[in-house]
Amino acid sequence: MILNPKAVTKIQAAIMLVIAILAVGSGAVTYYFSLTPQPKDSIRIGLCADLDATGGSRIFEGATLAVEQINAAGGLLGRNLIIVAEDDDSETTSDLAIGTNALNRLISIDKADYVLSAPNTNGLVYQDICCTQKKILFTLGVTLENLTQRVADNYDQYKYYFRAEWNPNSTAINMAHIQSLAVLKNSTGFTKIGYLLIDSTQTRMAAGPMLDSELPKFGFQIVYHTFFSPSTIDFTSYFAQAEASGAQILFVLLPSVPKSFPLINEWYDRQSPMLICGSIYGVPDPTFWNTTSAKTNCVLSLSSAVVLGYPLTDKTIPVREAYQTRWGVTMTAGAAAAYDTVKYLLTDAINRAGTTESNAVIKTLETANIDTVLAKGFQFTSNHDILIDALGMTSLSQSNLLFIVAQWQNGVLVPIFPESLRIAAGANLKYPPWNGPWS
Repeated sequence: MILNPKAVTKIQAAIMLVIAILAVGSGAVTYYFSLTPQPKDSIRIGLCADLDATGGSRIFEGATLAVEQINAAGGLLGRNLIIVAEDDDSETTSDLAIGTNALNRLISIDKADYVLSAPNTNGLVYQDICCTQKKILFTLGVTLENLTQRVADNYDQYKYYFRAEWNPNSTAINMAHIQSLAVLKNSTGFTKIGYLLIDSTQTRMAAGPMLDSELPKFGFQIVYHTFFSPSTIDFTSYFAQAEASGAQILFVLLPSVPKSFPLINEWYDRQSPMLICGSIYGVPDPTFWNTTSAKTNCVLSLSSAVVLGYPLTDKTIPVREAYQTRWGVTMTAGAAAAYDTVKYLLTDAINRAGTTESNAVIKTLETANIDTVLAKGFQFTSNHDILIDALGMTSLSQSNLLFIVAQWQNGVLVPIFPESLRIAAGANLKYPPWNGPWS
């Protein structure tokens, strides 16, 4: 699907998404949409995401805004950028065939020069496809350790892969989660914890074992732990089991916005006597409150500086405002990650390389050091991971990316962790308005 390099109205964008949905639903192999004839020398930014789901549409919007701004300023090396996009249904299904077909179309038919991939469970397969085709791949929000380990083990084969912003590797992000849970324990006195993780190679190899080993060190008793299928839409049994275990806190890793709705609805409707927190995609989206009819009240989830309007860099607030003006909604971390990758990381690398040739761009990406919406002085490690600076997770810094746990309170997201932001905001943790260990 080819998108215009010029400004795209909200109505046109909606039409494009409808066409994408119809094409997928009808079993079409490939589909195109072009508002104007495209110059052959345009630089094609490929986007593989669930375009008709909340997360994917936000990523599409962030990348589109970046392309529009770059073209308005004269393009890159005198060339316009266009977005070519394929819907991989990654937020609604874990079907490998759908995802790989979408990515292969993006490369072979849409002729993407660079690829951005939204969070999905097919990270290693996507990496194999792009590296075989010698296409630079940026994953957004994908924490799988093996992706960058492959770069270290076989640089020549996997040098085309880069972990872009949003989340670092699973060890770093899981430790940040554990430290935020420790703050929550200290604030509440709750020590009995359960965890509910989406079943994937990533969670079984990294998140689960790390939670098992580290949480007891912080004074937690793990009373419940399990993995749920990516196809799960009914969480009734999981909540029943967690409640029966006596869990006071339920930690959740759920990288799917559509699955977040039934999870939160079940928690609220049964008035579950547990605090719910974690990395629950969609919850920090400013539209989530209304979409769930306020059932997300008191839910805690990983958020970002751009969502909360914290001026992490001199770019955070201006870009947040530009996105709000362009799309009519608050910028999410996923949207900001896509924007930053196109507007700052890739643009900086191409300009410094003086060419779009992959090997030259890889070398300049490897020496990136640039402020973005989500990061101060963003840099890659030698194996193309996100550089975690010396300050570690307990500060405001995570690769100079601000790690924030926010809580919905009466329609407003407020920071709870780090403590410095909570205090500055005059915020306090709030409990659900029903009986629980907080009563």
